[in-house]
Amino acid sequence: MTKSDVQARAEDVARAAYGKLIAMLASRSGDIIAAEDALADAFVAALQTWPQRGIPDKPEAWLLTVAKNRRTDQARKDARLFITDEANDMADIQAIETEEVPLDERLKLMFVCAHPAIDEAIRTPLMLQTVLGLEAKQIAKAFLTKPATMAQRLVRAKKKIKSAGIPFVVPEPDAFPKRMEAVLEAVYGAYAVDWLEGDGDLSHEAFFLSTILAELAPENPEALGLTALVGLIEARRDARVKDGVLVPVPEQDTDLWDAKLIDHSVSLLTQASLKRVQADIPGRFQLEAAIQSVHAARSVTGKTDWRALSQLYHGLMNAYPSIGGAISRAAVVAEDAGPAEGLKMLDLITYDGLDTYQPYHAVRAHCLAGLTRFAEAAEAYARAVDLCADQPSKNWLKKKVADLRKKMS
Repeated sequence: MTKSDVQARAEDVARAAYGKLIAMLASRSGDIIAAEDALADAFVAALQTWPQRGIPDKPEAWLLTVAKNRRTDQARKDARLFITDEANDMADIQAIETEEVPLDERLKLMFVCAHPAIDEAIRTPLMLQTVLGLEAKQIAKAFLTKPATMAQRLVRAKKKIKSAGIPFVVPEPDAFPKRMEAVLEAVYGAYAVDWLEGDGDLSHEAFFLSTILAELAPENPEALGLTALVGLIEARRDARVKDGVLVPVPEQDTDLWDAKLIDHSVSLLTQASLKRVQADIPGRFQLEAAIQSVHAARSVTGKTDWRALSQLYHGLMNAYPSIGGAISRAAVVAEDAGPAEGLKMLDLITYDGLDTYQPYHAVRAHCLAGLTRFAEAAEAYARAVDLCADQPSKNWLKKKVADLRKKMS
């Protein structure tokens, strides 16, 4: 077995079990940093050992055992009082070996990260790293901040968890509302990051976690709304890319959409609306799910209801403003009321970092092209290409540039 084969297998295990292993390593000590260091050492040992000895039948159990041993060794080297808990250690390893680890292990860690003692601004990034294994630079990009700044904030938050003695437990249902928002944000953040740039493993995992959250809090309309939202997006997976090129939602082949998943997701969205107190406005995930349900309706009606989308985005921006929502609303208005109106909407956006936000330039280019301002459109598309990170989207943007240049020639 080659080293590259071993590395690929180790990466697979990391994606599938990273949060679960961190949770099991840190649950009794509360020290996430030590758990991460121990697990990192275990992965290094795997890359050194597995090529010669072969990959173990239970790689997760192997990694957990090595990580626990490394953590014990390091504690002894540091001359700190360290009491081993062999009974619990063996129970953890046996649970991994028999695949009987409770489904909520990662959720325990997520609720730890969402504890009121943790600064609200770092809760979602902390979950993205500790539970789903994203690197600080990936998280920093999603939150429009510098990687070094994000890394420092994450370290401080992990130290806070240990010093505050926050217990690794899923809180009682009556405590869910206080922490659920950050947990939902983290799950959706992980899904979105992988959907754009990953290979699908992380987004599948995030979809799974969203379903568990909905089961844990069936009376929480936003938990249901998130699962509906992710399900409606996931239903389009097979239609999203063709020959390496992004296919925008309005142009996708609806025969490739998962009709059963769409129906299930719409049902969850309906349940969410019934759980909501009559006077309450829909939560952000419910509104975004409603937007995706309008797109999904094209598989039945054969057309996109742009006016309904425009109204939903208006409601979303009034209640939950964001740079992404503002750009998307302008794009929808351009389809509903014309490119000139869409361009006016774009010119009203004042968020920081707008010039380095790729979707802004892509939507601006689309509006300019609709007004036959082809040279300006080509320039805006070129700027979007420079800022684009995922290859399918970049290929689509390059195609738009090429099409415009043909019209200009």
